[in-house]
Amino acid sequence: MANEYNLDVNKRETQGKSDLKQMRKEKKIPGVYYSHDSKQSIPLYINTSDLTNAQKSNARIFTINVGGKKRNVLFKSVQYHPVTDQILHIDLYGIKMDQLVSVNVAMELIGSAKGVIEEGGILTQGANEVEIECLPSNIPDNITIDISHLALGDVFRVEDVEKNDNFTIKTSSDQILVSVTQAMKEEVVDEEVAEETDTSDTSEEAASEETADSSNQNNEEKENE
Repeated sequence: MANEYNLDVNKRETQGKSDLKQMRKEKKIPGVYYSHDSKQSIPLYINTSDLTNAQKSNARIFTINVGGKKRNVLFKSVQYHPVTDQILHIDLYGIKMDQLVSVNVAMELIGSAKGVIEEGGILTQGANEVEIECLPSNIPDNITIDISHLALGDVFRVEDVEKNDNFTIKTSSDQILVSVTQAMKEEVVDEEVAEETDTSDTSEEAASEETADSSNQNNEEKENE
C-alpha cells in the first residue's frame, strides 16, 4: 500500500515572473494544484523545507489543504534548475482514492546475471521505470526484477514482468528492460595477415634497392663513355 504524507501548502495570488523569482529567493516553491478532472487549477506555494521533507518521506500520496478543502494529490511534475538542481516549480495532481491513476514506477534489479558473472557479458538497462495504472492505494514503491537467470544474449521485456493483480503495466509489452550483451573485444591482427604485410614490405624494399642499383650502374656506364 502506498504511503501517505500530510503536506502544508499555501494559496498564492502572485503570478508574475518577478513575483515568482522573489518567492524562490524566500525559499518558497511555486506550484499549481490541478483537480482530478482537470476542471480546476489553484496556484499555490510550498516552503522549500516542507517539500524536501515530503520528498524524503518516500510517500506517493500527499494530503493537502487548499481552497478550504482537504485533497489527495500526487506529484505530477517537478521542474529543476539545470545547473543547481534547485526545484523551480511543482504540479500537484488531484486524485480520488476509488479511481484509477497512471503513474511511473521505478524498476529495481535484484540478483546478478549469470551472463555477466560466468560469461563475461555486459548488463544493459533499457528503461529505469515503467508506467502503470492502479488505484492510488496500490501504487508500489518499485517493481522488482530478478535478473540472476539472464544468460549472455538474453533479453527481459515488459511482457516478462510477473503479473500483479494490484496494477496493470501500460508501457509497451515489447519494451526492453534489461539485456545481457557481448562485451566488445579489442581487434586482434591475424598473424598470417601480419606476415603477408611484412613480406610485402620486404619485397617492396628489395625492389626499391634493385631499382636504385640499376640506376647507379647506368650512370656509371654513361660516365665511362
